[in-house]
Amino acid sequence: MNATEFKTYRSEMKKSQLRMAHLLGVSLKAVQGYEQGWRNIPPSIERQVLFLVCQLRIPSGERKTCWEARNCPHQKKAQCPAYEFKVGHLCWFVNGTLCDGKPQQSWEKKIETCRKCEMLELLM
Repeated sequence: MNATEFKTYRSEMKKSQLRMAHLLGVSLKAVQGYEQGWRNIPPSIERQVLFLVCQLRIPSGERKTCWEARNCPHQKKAQCPAYEFKVGHLCWFVNGTLCDGKPQQSWEKKIETCRKCEMLELLM
């Protein structure tokens, strides 16, 4: 996530920088730094922001699951944490999902894969 995306999401959530800082559990200076590009946005903050935006943008009745969208076979679904915890609309948020046939080893690798997937594209 870059500074522009962060600022856009904060604006969409209708949060001041101070309220966003409280929501994310960081200082006001951190939020200002993210938006100015002075600080890198940590993976944990990126995940929180994307999670909150997802909850706002996609009404619960309209949430499609990743296993439906990707036509996952039962054997693959049975091994996937997104299916296990019934969070198919949040598959990009859950580590250890089996996208591309194998679990991703880090958030950076996972989000790189997820940014190419329709499940996260709905939010971008």
